[in-house]
This record gives sequence, C-alpha cells and structure tokens, in this order.
Amino acid sequence: MLTLTPDIARRRLVSWLGLTHPQGSGADGVRALLDRLNHIQLDPLDPLGTNADLVAMARLDDVDRGDVYRSLSGGASFEHFAKMRCLLPARAFPWYRDHIATTTWWRADREQRLPDGALADVLDEVRERGPISAQALTDRGAVKALDWHGWKGTGKATTMALEELWARCAVIVWGRSPTGQRLYAVPEQVLAAQMTAPSSLWGPWAVMQRANAAGLLQTADGPQWGVLREARTDGTVDRLVADGELVRVRVEGSSRGYVAPAAFLESQILQPDDVIRILGPLDPLIWDRKLVQNAFDFEYLWEVYKPEVQRRWGWYVVPLLRAGRLIGRVDARIDGPALRVREVWWETPADKDVPALRAALQLHARRCGASRVNGLRR
Repeated sequence: MLTLTPDIARRRLVSWLGLTHPQGSGADGVRALLDRLNHIQLDPLDPLGTNADLVAMARLDDVDRGDVYRSLSGGASFEHFAKMRCLLPARAFPWYRDHIATTTWWRADREQRLPDGALADVLDEVRERGPISAQALTDRGAVKALDWHGWKGTGKATTMALEELWARCAVIVWGRSPTGQRLYAVPEQVLAAQMTAPSSLWGPWAVMQRANAAGLLQTADGPQWGVLREARTDGTVDRLVADGELVRVRVEGSSRGYVAPAAFLESQILQPDDVIRILGPLDPLIWDRKLVQNAFDFEYLWEVYKPEVQRRWGWYVVPLLRAGRLIGRVDARIDGPALRVREVWWETPADKDVPALRAALQLHARRCGASRVNGLRR
C-alpha cells in the first residue's frame, strides 16, 4: 500500500488529467483528448456550454461551444454508460457491444412494453435512413412509459425502441444535429474499423479504463464504479494489482483506499501554468468529491437538483482552477450577447484576482458566442 500526501495526490491528478497547460487545439485536439481521458460525461444543461464543452475548453485551445460534438461526430465516438452517460472513443465499442449481450445492468423492461416487431422495424429504418433523429423516424404509436421513482421515460414506441437498440449497441449516436438532437446510425456503417472482436476480457479492460480515467479510483463501492460493480468484487482488481498494472494507494488524512494505474505513479508531475480554468461540474478532476476535499481542501457541491432554499451557493456554480489549485467558484451563464456573472466566491483572500478572472471569463464568453462580460465587480 503506497501512501501519498494530499499535495502529491493533487499535483499528480492535475498533471494526469491534462490541466497544467493546453493539450492541443481544434478538432484534432478534441479527438485526442477523448482518447486520453477515456470518457467525457454528458449532461444536457447548457448555461455556460455543456459539461462536455467545459471539459474540452479547460484543456484545449481553439475550441468553442458545441465543437466537442462536431469534432466527434461521424464515427470518432459513441455514447454509452461509463460512470454515467458519456462520450466514449470509438476504440471502446467492441467491448461494449460484446459485453451487453451477457448483462442487463443498464437495461430496463422496454422490450416487454413494445409492440411485436417494433425493434426490428426501427433498426431497419435507422439502417436505411440514418444518421437520423428520433423525431424524424416513423411514428409507431404509444406505449406505457417507464417510471423510475418519479422520473418518467418516453411514451412513444419508436423512441423507446430506439433507446433499447442503443442500450444493446445495435445503434449508436452518430453525432448531434445543429439543434442538439442525437442522430442515430447502425454501427457497421460508421465504425467499420471497430467491429472486430475485443482484444481482451471486459472486466480487466474496463477496470483499467476507469482507473486511467480517474487517476485515483476509490476501491469502496460507489458511483465511480457504476456499471463495473461485478468487476470490483470478482477478483479482477486483485489480479490487476498482482500483475503490477494497478497499485493500491492511500492519501494521508483519508481512510479511503484507492487503486491507481502504475503509470499514474511513474509519470512526470508537470508545473501548471497560471491561467484560471473554468471547470465543468462533472469534470474528471472533481467527480470524486471526497477525494477533492482531501487532496485539494476544497468542498464542491453541484446543487442543480436541490430545492433553491437548500442551496449553499447556487444552481449551476462551477469551480475555478489556477496553478493546480481550486481557488474559487463562479455562478455565471450566457444570456444572449453577454456572459452574466451572478456571484464569485474566492477560496481565500489571497486567491482573489479579478483581472485574471475577467480575462478567463472574456475568453469563455467569446467561445460561447457572447461579446462581453457583465456583473464582475472590481
């Protein structure tokens, strides 16, 4: 068991996750970034760009709002569950396609609700007409909607069939329309190079993908494991540790155990630049909130699902990173031609640097199609 100080854990995480300096630019940079991070979590909320936009803009030059989806369309990626619903590089598709044939951990009872033949009919139509949105497919009537503890799914037979086909990897998300609608296609038409059999077993491959994406992956059960709970407990992790691919790690001041890829502990710690970066609420760096609190001494709450009276900061408050430290939070959103700042919370008085934050927000505004920043008090 290797023990890291919080400072070393913080510096290694920032370097490993590509937040020390720009990692590239443009469409090529986006594709390389997804390959490096293994997955980018998706979320539809878009006050400052979506989470995927923010992940890319914190690490790349010459990337604007929406460029992530444009750069990864046409076969460079597909969408499925990793931690949650994520963009995944096309190279991961064979493992997902083959594994879902033997598991139901991301499936619901959609097939039982659908009329006979609906799955085959929708698949044939996507094959013939794709890439195509759910809205553009033939209407096949209504079905009983799914209800997960008050969250209701679609009541349209065509859309439910499409969701089931997507869960089975029989169709993939090819890209997004200009209005943000998912466009579906059959994988053999756009992922020809990725249709061969996977080169290793799902469990070891998936655990290493997750560990490489996290840097430090907690070993206790939790949302970080998501669809990998079986691999967490069936001896896969122990075998990867015995083979030297993973190392068991603790961080001083925490009772939690982690596993880290051997390369994470051997890689160079880079000196970060002095630019303020606006992080997405589901950025890989801050996804494990307890690790962030331990390694960065920073508490982050994403409060979009809390009633307003229970919020400590605000609806869509995002963290600010500078020189490898989390220095504050900002509540802001794009409102027509302006990026409007509602509030800024600096972590310490020494962190307060309004000119540097203004420069970061002005750049972000331009990337989102806005021309000015309003509300940032001197």
